[in-house]
Amino acid sequence: MKITVITLSLLLPAVAFAQNSLDMNSVDMQNIMKHIGEMESCMQAIDETKMNEIRDNSIHMEAEISALCKDGKRSQAQEKAVSYGKKMMNDATMKAMIKCSEPMKGIMRATPIVPFDANAEIQDKHVCD
Repeated sequence: MKITVITLSLLLPAVAFAQNSLDMNSVDMQNIMKHIGEMESCMQAIDETKMNEIRDNSIHMEAEISALCKDGKRSQAQEKAVSYGKKMMNDATMKAMIKCSEPMKGIMRATPIVPFDANAEIQDKHVCD
């Protein structure tokens, strides 16, 4: 139930915005709601404890990286961010969450979970910027 509330609270404002800004009709809205339901059902099968661990670890990692950036330790911050991103993309729970978000691809501009691409060119991007 908690997952349902979290999922809907994250997605419904985006759906409302999309309806207003894209002039969607009722068929489009029904399609979006169907995909939200698919995502919700999928997310309910994932261990909530593990999702909470990922959330807590991500919050902790964000604080560590921000502190490194603030202290001018840009290289360390970048290394830590890339390392953590790679670790998360190999995590079974994260993979399941990404798979659950697939029904929303193409419907919303940003999906709830964006996969980290370890092979992408990141040399022009920095976690501190």
